[in-house]
Amino acid sequence: MDALAGLLDGPRARGAFLLRCRFEPPWAIRIEDRAPLCLIAMVAGECVLLGADGDRHRLRPGSVAIVRGPEPYSLADPVGTPTQAVIHPGQRCATPDGRPLPASMDLGVRTWGTAADGRTVLLTGTWTGDGEIRRRLLTALPPVLIRAGEQPGEPAGSTVGPLLRLLGAEIDRDDPGQAVVLDRLLDLLLIAVLRDWLGRADGGGPAWYRAHGDPVVGPALRAMHDEPARPWTVAALAVRGGVSRAALARRFTDLVGEPPMAYLTGWRLALAADLLRDPEATVGAVARRVGYASPFALSAAFKRRHGVSPSHLRRASQIP
Repeated sequence: MDALAGLLDGPRARGAFLLRCRFEPPWAIRIEDRAPLCLIAMVAGECVLLGADGDRHRLRPGSVAIVRGPEPYSLADPVGTPTQAVIHPGQRCATPDGRPLPASMDLGVRTWGTAADGRTVLLTGTWTGDGEIRRRLLTALPPVLIRAGEQPGEPAGSTVGPLLRLLGAEIDRDDPGQAVVLDRLLDLLLIAVLRDWLGRADGGGPAWYRAHGDPVVGPALRAMHDEPARPWTVAALAVRGGVSRAALARRFTDLVGEPPMAYLTGWRLALAADLLRDPEATVGAVARRVGYASPFALSAAFKRRHGVSPSHLRRASQIP
């Protein structure tokens, strides 16, 4: 499993909140739902996304924004329009002074807004939970990541546009199993946007991702991700890159920001935390899958990193 595959391989979107929004300018909404991750795709019209840090991001048709929570943010067209609606946890919608919004804003299946024929159309998808592997990427993302609309320099073979159109066609259908279809489309769209971002030379992606392309560090990273249970040593990893132990240790630390064994420990414990989401997975079985000789060894390492034992974390978080 590579680092990006781990993003959604475990805790995929399940019952993610998806909505088509239609507005007639002027309009403005504020999102305070504290969700860990939200995707906003502009279908028609334009708006400005005002992040928690005060930065303004203009969204045009085809633009996709990934917003990292839980900080609040706003959407408006034009900027300066008084807020008309506030989205609270649980997708509860209210006026700025706390009054419930009228039912007239419900415009059909997964459709909401101020006008059924509004010129501004956007799709939103909200994830309500995250696991340890996903958290590793969330911490590497900027507060707001913008993928611009169709333009010169579009990544060759990008699937963002086709996926966005397919999600738009499916979002207001109410067929059997539709929620599962939408969850998978939302996951695919997120991954496509992230791949485009990570694939750009100026994308600012995390060091551990960029290092996958290095001829020395890349093979070591792939080995650790593919076989976390193997008893890796720096010497064994150095063989993968065709260099000495010292050379790998220096280059790995320079590119990734931490030594090889420290990175391996972090990856194993992140993987263990997500494997423990399975209520039938024992600590012993998880320990073997991530390279620890016994449940005690995993528990000790887990407690050093997280401050609690694996069993306690599972009970406390009510992982399904």
